[in-house]
Amino acid sequence: MKLPWSGAAEDLTKGDIRFVTHGAARRTAIVSACAAAALALGGGVAIGHFTASPGVAAAAAGPNQHHYVVGEIGRMDASIALLDPRIARLSAQLAELRQFDQRLRAQPPRGAGATPAAAPAHSGDDGEASGNDGDGEGGPALAPRRCMEASAARANARSVNGELDCMSATLSALEQATAEHEVAWSAFPGRRPLQGGRNGSPYGNRIDPFTHHLSFHPGMDLVAPTGTPILAAAGGRVIFAGPKAGYGNAVEIDHGNGFVTRYGHASKIDVEVGQIVLPREHIADVGSTGRSTGPHLHFEVLVGGQPVNPADYLALFATPTDG
Repeated sequence: MKLPWSGAAEDLTKGDIRFVTHGAARRTAIVSACAAAALALGGGVAIGHFTASPGVAAAAAGPNQHHYVVGEIGRMDASIALLDPRIARLSAQLAELRQFDQRLRAQPPRGAGATPAAAPAHSGDDGEASGNDGDGEGGPALAPRRCMEASAARANARSVNGELDCMSATLSALEQATAEHEVAWSAFPGRRPLQGGRNGSPYGNRIDPFTHHLSFHPGMDLVAPTGTPILAAAGGRVIFAGPKAGYGNAVEIDHGNGFVTRYGHASKIDVEVGQIVLPREHIADVGSTGRSTGPHLHFEVLVGGQPVNPADYLALFATPTDG
């Protein structure tokens, strides 16, 4: 290999030889040869240094780089593994809430004050404020950014980690919003309070079974054997548990937003005042206490203190297996 500076040294040596005597030429040649050898040696060392050093550094950095890449891949796999169940759980929750919303729109509950209490407050499409006193929020209505676009604006735009962080943050926001809707959904009194049984006297005017005169029936009767578990129609707080005139052993649950459910004629009560219950939790047993002609559950839904037709609410959660 010819070094960049070897041509200049060779030209300089030839020029000197033309201007010296034969003896001087010999000495000059020897000196030049030594100088050339020294230059060649130095050049070889330099080339060896500049060509060998990156290889040595790469060889030294190879294991560390490999472990770093493997570690990053493992971390991303773990992040994706955590996102997958969150996405599945969120999809299931959204599907259930969407089905309930469709049923709610198709068959809104009837009765005094039912619709205003059941419908959550929200802003209109014209951008006017809803008038509630909740936390202040607002801003222009813009389409959501895809994570690739959001992460591209960051310094680590080429990093997959930025994409995963964006997806995780988006999921967290969706989960929070879904949780708020799910709380309201859990407190909506539409679940059938008995597993099985058959419908008895409906809500509305009827012939009283004791006086045989026309009277108003503020709930619906569900006929079932004594001891059949009575289930909470929604989550809430027990505000009454004990004997009540006309109802025998009764339970009342406050679900918030003006909703209260009442369960009458129980043979046994399994909850206490102040207790928090979940949807479909066992609260009492069917009986025939109070003003009753046989074992059944008298079920009422009250909105703003006024009884409404429970059948409208149960229809929103009805399944083919419901009686």
